[in-house]
Amino acid sequence: MEFDWVEWFGYLASLVVLVSLTMTSIVKLRVINFIGCLLFAAFAYFIDSYPTMLMNLGIAGINVYYLYGLYTAKERFKLIGASVDSEYFQHFVQTNQADIERQTDVGTLKTADTAFYMLRNNSIAGVLVGNCNDSETLDIQLDFVTPEFRDMKIAHYYYESHPDVMKERGISQLRAVAKTEEHREYLLKVGFEIDQDLEGELRYIKAL
Repeated sequence: MEFDWVEWFGYLASLVVLVSLTMTSIVKLRVINFIGCLLFAAFAYFIDSYPTMLMNLGIAGINVYYLYGLYTAKERFKLIGASVDSEYFQHFVQTNQADIERQTDVGTLKTADTAFYMLRNNSIAGVLVGNCNDSETLDIQLDFVTPEFRDMKIAHYYYESHPDVMKERGISQLRAVAKTEEHREYLLKVGFEIDQDLEGELRYIKAL
């Protein structure tokens, strides 16, 4: 049986488009779908299906248009104080419990003395929870953003481009312990540095 690489290329293109539809982040969905459309357009060219090629090039162009809009739109960010005992905070935690427990046990959040809702375009996109000591250092217990907003914009806004937002809240330094490789990569991306090893767990620190 002769290997038909064009047919397998078509399977690959189909798989990429299918994977794109599983993304919870609209940015990831459009980026992966854009790649899948280009692959499908190439496949259509190989089999001389020009209407299919033009359709997929058109969809790829639509993805580029909306991605450009997402990255150039002027967005609004705001930090609002929260109470870990409030009904809404408990609802937010319960709704996202599986994801949150990858960072911390939800029971420990009740001991936190500082909590904020992180808003993006007036939608609650995540929460920042921890304990703030006398040296204006926030020991982060939870830094959580819901899946649809996980494009790093919130972290870059509060931690890098607008640290004054937290300074106005009496926070001049952040500390966090990373329990997963994903969390460690995230902290390094937003400017945290390794502070010390706490019995096998690395603690990271960032001055604002």
